[in-house]
Amino acid sequence: MEKNTQLPEILIASSDKKMSAMITRLKKEEKLLKIASRVYTTNLTDTPEIIVRRNLYMIIGQLYPGALISHRSAFELRPSTDGHFYLTYGYTKNISLPGIVLHLIAGPKPVEKDIPYLDGLFISNPSRAYLENLQLGYVRNGVSKCIPQAQLEEKLEKKLLANGEKELNRLRDEAREMSEQLNLENEFKLLDKIIGAILSTREAEALKGESAKAWATGEPYDSERISLFSTLFEHLSQKDFKHYIDINATETAFKNFAFFESYFSNYIEGTEFEVDEAKQIVDTGVALPTRDEDSHDVLGTFYITSSRKEMSLLPKDPGDLISILQRRHAILLSARPTKTPGLFKEQNNKAGNSHFVDYRLVRGTLKKGFEIYNAIQDPVAKAFFILFMISEVHPFNDGNGRISRIMMNAELTAAGMPKIIIPTVYRIDYIDALKRLTQNGEPATIIRAMERVRLWSSGLDGSDYDSLRAYMEQCNAFRDEQEYILKF
Repeated sequence: MEKNTQLPEILIASSDKKMSAMITRLKKEEKLLKIASRVYTTNLTDTPEIIVRRNLYMIIGQLYPGALISHRSAFELRPSTDGHFYLTYGYTKNISLPGIVLHLIAGPKPVEKDIPYLDGLFISNPSRAYLENLQLGYVRNGVSKCIPQAQLEEKLEKKLLANGEKELNRLRDEAREMSEQLNLENEFKLLDKIIGAILSTREAEALKGESAKAWATGEPYDSERISLFSTLFEHLSQKDFKHYIDINATETAFKNFAFFESYFSNYIEGTEFEVDEAKQIVDTGVALPTRDEDSHDVLGTFYITSSRKEMSLLPKDPGDLISILQRRHAILLSARPTKTPGLFKEQNNKAGNSHFVDYRLVRGTLKKGFEIYNAIQDPVAKAFFILFMISEVHPFNDGNGRISRIMMNAELTAAGMPKIIIPTVYRIDYIDALKRLTQNGEPATIIRAMERVRLWSSGLDGSDYDSLRAYMEQCNAFRDEQEYILKF
């Protein structure tokens, strides 16, 4: 039978005589299906699980008027992945609905600061929700009314990042008042310890999560970025990368390759020169009179990329990673004092809709990311990983893309492999692939894109400058119009 569009999708049996009569009539006409105690549907097409999910709040509101969405559900505002939903009500009982188990927990009614919601329901206000999720409770078959403490700590970290210490102190003051009202004093003592530890005003022994412990010790990191780096690591670890031979073994070939490497790396970031202009700058070491800072950007990049010794230097530990990054950045942007060369950013930065790692989390995220980097064995995989890690952290006010590509190519140089050039014509492919991983957590595209341009770069012979330039022109390398593609 088709779905009846003239009637409500859900009917709840009650003492109302009209409702009772309607339910009785529809059942006789076989236009109604009972899907739970007192719950009927006129939708005879969709599954009961889909129907209940779609009408959950209306069902709860009619069956348990004035119920408070509480504990973990106050944070998640939807059933857990395995179908559990938690409410504070006048008594304790578990109710089975198709695909969902409602957990009624006896407790205090909604108070003034709790949030009115759909269908006469309420949501625990934030301070109450934090206290509720610190209650002691049993975990049965992996099911708990509380989110893990480490996850709760991460929520507090995000509040701190978004609005500073004053927000955590405000939450703590409100929770203190709420704890007395709800008889949750022990839970407040634990919350007080957690907030104090995150703010480094109390010992860290109360903390469960590694990220929160890092806050307490003064080196917090971006846990979501570390999770993203782990995803990339997993995909890289499943790949077998072909190891190409570096044909630019002579000093002349290495330097010619380095020129185009620095030229394109700057062009991608908006420092645009004609090739002959850039070559003149590199050959003479003299900046163009009207473009002093831009000229020194090209010179700084070339100074690093043309040194085989520098490009063979890899970080041995987290502190070494930070030292190498800052030293190379100081060289790269030496002519731009307003960009604080060699110093990490002191305010947040973004590109379009992409927000990079918070400036307070840069050191900790780099150090934590180094642990993943250090576990990678294949030099190509290490190169791709550090490229993305530095680009994603964006530790500096400017020059982050160039530094990330320098760090990538240092991995390849140290392994005796050909470096990678991202030509102008490949810019959109490269940036879009990075965004796919940043925004969608999808690493396959960036790996595929980098593998293609790595194959192209492996065939670039720098023995003769003019021949290399001519070959690149044949490949459309210098084109920035979208209708062109990189040719082999």
